[in-house]
Amino acid sequence: MKKSLLYFVFTLLFTVSLSALNGCREDKSAGEKIEDGVENVGDGIEEGVEEIGDEIDDATDDN
Repeated sequence: MKKSLLYFVFTLLFTVSLSALNGCREDKSAGEKIEDGVENVGDGIEEGVEEIGDEIDDATDDN
């Protein structure tokens, strides 16, 4: 009796954990994925431009 109860509890916990893992995923359409990718690339370009601008300012201030 104890073993069957233990198996039931383990099975229940396993099922709950699988459903929790699958429930947390966010389903996105292909368009949303592309839009997110484009935004990430744009953010990276902006950060790069700011860094280069800072480097140019630092180099011109030293002279």
